[in-house]
Amino acid sequence: MIYQPRLKKIYLDEVSPKFIKEFSIKNIMQVPKISAICLSMGLGEAINNFKVIETNKQCLEKICGQKVVITHAKKAISAFKLRAGMPIGIKVTLRRDRMWEFLDRLVSIALPRVRDFKGLKSNFDKNGNLTIGIKEQIIFPEIDYKDIDKIRGLNITFLTSSSLDIHAKFILKNIGIPFK
Repeated sequence: MIYQPRLKKIYLDEVSPKFIKEFSIKNIMQVPKISAICLSMGLGEAINNFKVIETNKQCLEKICGQKVVITHAKKAISAFKLRAGMPIGIKVTLRRDRMWEFLDRLVSIALPRVRDFKGLKSNFDKNGNLTIGIKEQIIFPEIDYKDIDKIRGLNITFLTSSSLDIHAKFILKNIGIPFK
């Protein structure tokens, strides 16, 4: 038997047929899919201290289990002492089984650990993609308090194949993402 992530199995067995019934879709290929999850951290203080990039790079690699890419400044901004090409952030894009595993850990372990959590705002971008901001990276159980120098936030973007926000919200809500 081939391994299949838990939320992927739920998506294929329960959410897809429910979506076809709800929106009266004739072809199963028209059902929206979650194509990728992008995680990013902006580290503006890396201008003065490059060690910030390395520590947070290791932190994000522990969270997602994949190698992280360092992002560089495109333009020079003299007010911030920033030159073009300086490292100022990190990002990673998750796809396939790693994406489903991360989504499962986010929904079942990390989000319930957020203080005073009442649900996510549905901030869709009119193209079926959802972006959320997390204020503390320590909600993930992979992060050890001793390894971080400062509590930082990160952005998580869910990219779907849907062009309508209603369809994307239906898929994400039925997978288990808690909306307000």
